[in-house]
Parts: sequence; structure tokens; C-alpha cells
Amino acid sequence: MPRLGVISTFVWDIIHGRDPRNAPVEEWGGAAYALSALDAALPKDWEIVPIMKVGHDLAERARQFVRGLEHAATDAELIEVAQPNNRVELRYLTDERRSEVLSGGIPGWNWLGLKPAIAAARLDALYINLIAGWELDLETARLLRQWFRGPIYCDLHMLVMAVQPGGLRTPRPLPNVREWCGCFDLLQVNEEEMSMMAPDPMALAATALDAGVRCLTVTMGKRGAVYFAAPDFERLEDLRKARPLGATLGPIRTALVPAARSIADPGDPTGCGDVWGATYFSRLLAGDKLGDAILAAHRAAARNVEHRGATKLANHLRGKLSVS
Repeated sequence: MPRLGVISTFVWDIIHGRDPRNAPVEEWGGAAYALSALDAALPKDWEIVPIMKVGHDLAERARQFVRGLEHAATDAELIEVAQPNNRVELRYLTDERRSEVLSGGIPGWNWLGLKPAIAAARLDALYINLIAGWELDLETARLLRQWFRGPIYCDLHMLVMAVQPGGLRTPRPLPNVREWCGCFDLLQVNEEEMSMMAPDPMALAATALDAGVRCLTVTMGKRGAVYFAAPDFERLEDLRKARPLGATLGPIRTALVPAARSIADPGDPTGCGDVWGATYFSRLLAGDKLGDAILAAHRAAARNVEHRGATKLANHLRGKLSVS
């Protein structure tokens, strides 16, 4: 069976302001949203193999979550570390604006530790979501790209967010943008993240595609997403087509794909970007064309708004009723 590796981080969320009339909510966040969306959207023959560390205090709960995934590989195993697990206190200001305060500190990967984990996992593709922001440093990402020959998807996410002394996460400009882009085939950012990398989306697209990215997507919440694709990229299988030596890239293809409408108002926007990217990559792995994969991601993100939290989210995304 084909196997999808997932590099990311489990986070325990404490959420204020999502339900203004209720007390704060505590539940899984971070990678749990992406794993749920992968579980719902991957072709039935694919397996999910987490390449993830988890803190000793939440290790068993995280293992239970992974065991509940229909696509979890039988040999899937999280790596327990001595540090306390990452926890984030979220305070919603609006549906699309929030503050985040981080505690805990799962260490990132170096190449010495990551290479044997990737080799043992026998992967066909790799999904990376930088939930903490330090899962990989640039040198490790470069070596991963040189060594792993399958498609690599990356949601840059918290790579462009600093952690202040009290744990508050704040935007920071990303150095070495071109070098980071060169580590991935498919790249996802939102508008705020994009602004930390380039003055405008076209500037980032030019840098990313020149570095080797085949498709950059900029998600824009309720307005949908804009994609910037290489002229020779329409399906994931196009990654295997070698470009002639010395060939010029040609004009970038770009379009705005409006978002699907959700019946939930205001609903729960937590994890929408994670669900979006995981669904998009899953549908590309299934053989969908770029535009069809984006539409599927829009629908999944809209369904996510209708659900509270990541628990039983995969069933909700499939359209199944969950039994408590």
C-alpha cells in the first residue's frame, strides 16, 4: 500500500472566544486537524505514517488519536520525548483573527534523527505542516529534499511566527525565502504568512517557482484561495516529468478559486487551513487535477467550520454521523 509520511506537531488547545457564551474549550489542535482531513480525503489504499514527536504528558492520548484513524499504518508509532507537549492558548478576536500563546516545547528534528525515521517508514509521499515552526530547520529541510525523491507538500504555517518570552506568537520576516521554497514541490501559505516572505503574492510566486516549487497556494479564508502553478504542472504525476536542460519556465498560471459557502455562522474556524491543505494534497495523490483538488479542499474547510474541534472530525468530513 502507498504510504504518506506526516511531519508535524500535536498541540493541546485551550480556546477562548470561539463560543462567546461558553467557558473556554480544551481539545486537540495542530496536527490533529490535518490528520483528520488526510484520513477523510486520502484514497482508500493509502496509509498514514506519522513521523512525529509527542510530549510524555500527552503521549498516550495522542496514540489513541492516531489509532482512531482509519488510514493509520499498522506500524504507525509516535515518538515520546521527555519534554512537555506543546499547548496553545487561543483567543479569538474575530472569526479570522486570533492571538496564540505557546507553552511546552517538543524539539525539532535534525537530519541525524530524521533520516533513519524516514527510511524506516518506506514512504511514497510526504506532508509537512510546521505547526510549531521548528519541526525542521533549513539545513534539515534541504537534506530531506536531496534524499527523498517522492512529492513533498509543505504548509509553512508557524515558520514565520516568533515566540516571545511569555509565549505569545508574533509574525516575523522569514530569511532565506528562496532556499526554503527550494525544499518543497507544493507550498501553502495564508495571506499573513505570505506578507512575511515577500511584498506581494506575485513576488513570492516568482521566487518559489524559480526555486522549484510547482504550485504555490495562498489561502484567503472566506474569499477562497489563489494558486500560482508552473506551466507544466496540472496533476501530481507531472512532478515526474523532467524538464529539458536549459528550458525556461514560461508564464506562471494563476487563478482565484472562490471558497465554498458554509451553512455554519459563525461556526468554528479553528484548523481550517490545516484541513484545507491536507485535503488538497490528498486529492492530488488520488490523481485529481489542480483545480478539482482545490475545490475539494474548499468543501472540506467549509465542513470543518460546521464542526467543533478535531475529535471525530474525520467522520464529519466524510459526511458520516459520529456516535459518542
